[in-house]
Amino acid sequence: MLIDETCFYFSDDPTEEEHYLGYLPEYEKPYWAGYCDIEDGCEFKTADELVNAPIYDGKSLKSRWDKVVIVSIEGLDRDDWMQCCRHV
Repeated sequence: MLIDETCFYFSDDPTEEEHYLGYLPEYEKPYWAGYCDIEDGCEFKTADELVNAPIYDGKSLKSRWDKVVIVSIEGLDRDDWMQCCRHV
């Protein structure tokens, strides 16, 4: 199953500002991040580049992973997605 969009926030952010990331295989740089340090978001060739880019208050998604709270996947509430979608 391809997931083209996931919405999340960081638990240590008192505003719970939402961020987006996703994957669109038809593009040269298919991995993307929105609502990050880069105005209008940014794109990457690999998932490794995306998770290691310092684009969340100057830190990477990888370094802040323990603070990630997933809000939605594919436009569905996280819990609904877990119950309704087939997982491989």
